[in-house]
Amino acid sequence: MTEVLMPKATAVWLVDNTTLTFDQIAIFCNLHALEVQGIADGEVAAGIKGLNPITTGQLSQEEIDRCTNDTEQHLKRLDARLRDTQRRSKGPRYTPLSRRQDRPNAIAWLVRYHPELKDAQISKLVGTTKQTISAVRNRTHWNISNITPQDPVTLGLSSQVDLDSAVQKAQEKLQKQQIKAEKEMAKRRAKNLTAAAGSGQPSAQSSDTLTSTYQNKPDLVESDNSDEPDSENSYGELVQKAIPEEDDSPKAEDVFTN
Repeated sequence: MTEVLMPKATAVWLVDNTTLTFDQIAIFCNLHALEVQGIADGEVAAGIKGLNPITTGQLSQEEIDRCTNDTEQHLKRLDARLRDTQRRSKGPRYTPLSRRQDRPNAIAWLVRYHPELKDAQISKLVGTTKQTISAVRNRTHWNISNITPQDPVTLGLSSQVDLDSAVQKAQEKLQKQQIKAEKEMAKRRAKNLTAAAGSGQPSAQSSDTLTSTYQNKPDLVESDNSDEPDSENSYGELVQKAIPEEDDSPKAEDVFTN
């Protein structure tokens, strides 16, 4: 299948350097018109450097001028220079020496903006080791103070196609894990309810059920308290017992006064 090289970067360049409509750019780059509008507003593809489709042989200046003059026309790619999307082999990615120092920056960007990616996926995208990824993730890298998150596509360490594919696979895997966890939780609840019913344990009743039960059987609430002593009599007896009787023996003051 033939696609535009780095469609978002190409769209960024077309938005910044041409007067083409959003629909024309979206159709050429295989993007949504609202996404192209977000690129123009600075809300989408922030930090992505524009890619000139003329230098890559995907467009000609005459084709851009033709569509600029007529907004109903659509851009046509140059079939002679059209490149097919090439799938990377399973072997390790080779990174030029001049770009290897940018790996920690790319790792920090992927960890911040795409936390769903696994270390193995980041390793394939950037061409680094899991130890380096773990050091950047845990902020134990020897140069962590100088690391600045940067898009690996802008740095030239990965292609936009590979990045989008890895992100899509990670999101699909995460959704499958969530669905699986919800199913297991539902099975556990059903199993617990079945076990409770088998053991004869009463199920939880609502407050309305308990209220209706007591209303139908008032004897469960009210009881005959006629034989119980009155609270005043009880407290009266306790008070009387607590008050000591008067002593008839003479007091010390009366003896020494006489």
